[in-house]
Amino acid sequence: MAGLAHLLLGDGRLPVGAYTYSAGLEPAVAAGLTRDRIPALLRARLHTAAVTEAAAAVLALRAAGRDPVDYGPVQQALAARTPAAPLREASATLGRGVRRLARRLDPGHPAVTALSGIGPRPLRSVALGALGAVMRVTEEELARGVVYDELQTITSAALKLLPGDPLDSVAWILDAEPHAAAAVAEALAVRTPAGLPARTPPLTEQWALEHAQRERRLFLA
Repeated sequence: MAGLAHLLLGDGRLPVGAYTYSAGLEPAVAAGLTRDRIPALLRARLHTAAVTEAAAAVLALRAAGRDPVDYGPVQQALAARTPAAPLREASATLGRGVRRLARRLDPGHPAVTALSGIGPRPLRSVALGALGAVMRVTEEELARGVVYDELQTITSAALKLLPGDPLDSVAWILDAEPHAAAAVAEALAVRTPAGLPARTPPLTEQWALEHAQRERRLFLA
């Protein structure tokens, strides 16, 4: 499994409900973001939210390798760095799908059973750490998977929200590679939950709060 696991983590077809999430693109479009600004949004996300999410996933993966497994500090640190309630709700919703997959693969794995210790709704990055332990991925593979997921989530949502040439999405992702590599390196350098970067973009938070009040929307966030 380990040989394919990191590829599966980066596959948008992984059945964890990620298709319901735009990584902030839909609220940004509602606020006036145009298609030509998507590359700038990708770079901004890679230097902010993606670092926090990837670092939290890596910390959870490290916690999964200890005895006993305790995700509590990571869960609390990540929740504190996600001040907008709609974004915490979205993370918990996505985390439920990741947890379901981990339980399907290995329900008795200590990394999976320990998720119940933080309640029924672990945040997505915490659940990804548990899934990474089950799939036996490395810290770098997990961090890269989380960062790439950020890119492909936004670019995939763009095809629905701001239609254009699908090949643009490929170019945007390739052009973002230096920023993605920097995000991975920064995430791997975080050693403790207390050191988890607080990189939530203020505009993303504001747009998420506005988005939660809309009755017509394609994505939960």
